[in-house]
Amino acid sequence: MMDEQKEQRLAKQSRLVSLVIAGTLIVWMLIQVIGQQIGLPGRYALLFDFAALAALIWALVNVFMIWRARQATEG
Repeated sequence: MMDEQKEQRLAKQSRLVSLVIAGTLIVWMLIQVIGQQIGLPGRYALLFDFAALAALIWALVNVFMIWRARQATEG
């Protein structure tokens, strides 16, 4: 079983990842809507798409690392 300190660290990291995912998707959707309304050029929209993709890749890597840490301590 995992010690309490490691469990708290993984829980904190999990919350951070969930906030990054939710925040990224909300901001990305808002930028898409606002950008379309103000006539933002496509190259800027693509820049925001890549930024959102980078944030989601970061979150995916961290989810994998959390999963591996839990697997290592449970087994």
